[in-house]
Amino acid sequence: MNQYTPPKVWTWNKPNGGTFASINRPIAGPTHDKDLPVGKHPLQLYSLATPNGQKVTILLEELLALGHKGAEYDAWLIRINEGEQFGSGFVEVNPNSKIPALLDRGGDKPIRVFESGSILTYLAEKFGEFLPKDPAARAETFSWLFWQMGSAPYLGGGFGHFYAYAPEKIEYAIDRFAMETKRQMDVLDRRLAESEYLAGPDYTIADMAVWPWYGGLAKGRSYNDADQFLSVHEYKHVQRWADAIDARPAVKRGRMVNRISGDPAYQLHERHDASDFETRTQDKMLAAE
Repeated sequence: MNQYTPPKVWTWNKPNGGTFASINRPIAGPTHDKDLPVGKHPLQLYSLATPNGQKVTILLEELLALGHKGAEYDAWLIRINEGEQFGSGFVEVNPNSKIPALLDRGGDKPIRVFESGSILTYLAEKFGEFLPKDPAARAETFSWLFWQMGSAPYLGGGFGHFYAYAPEKIEYAIDRFAMETKRQMDVLDRRLAESEYLAGPDYTIADMAVWPWYGGLAKGRSYNDADQFLSVHEYKHVQRWADAIDARPAVKRGRMVNRISGDPAYQLHERHDASDFETRTQDKMLAAE
């Protein structure tokens, strides 16, 4: 490996390589003018079915399964690999240019909500679901929710990037973040050995936040063969928890929304009505062309 000596002052003078090189840049703000579409429901979601995007669509589908008609939503696809998150309309909803972003148009003035943990909290409080009222259980829910927010960058931007996306394999970086990812899986496994769900006996927004990242890793859906590389089968309690959430019908639907990879039968690029799961999955859309 070539030795790198950092300059006195860093400058952005060449592409950094890797899977996301075409959209990485050291400045914020829009790159082009583009208004966001608006559908018929008060809740307008702009997203992609990454782990962070799945959190919100899972919660919305869970709320609808409980009968909350006000949780009906339009989910618009934002193709982040093509830089659509840098359109002027999207930046107005999320100045950080990251998915997911939510616009609640149900009141006198639209309310923007960005960052996935913030969206989960906003919706849970709005509908009074999946966030305990008991102070101790509520605190435990928020602790695990914010654990995910602080820990997942080591899994995704750390391990996932250097193991699957970086232009070259760097042993030090992969070892560093593999070790941390396994430590985090052990944290979860120890917690789930003593508790059915992360915050206690009840399924909460904490589980919805953690599951797409760590449940996805446990079930072999992340970073090529990372499940084998990290021996995720060893985390028996995480596996039990991941399987239980996997089996929920609302979770199955939530994973499909704004998905653009994998089996076309499980891709629903946009979601505007519950019937879309039956009529507008990508296999059916392709067959109709």
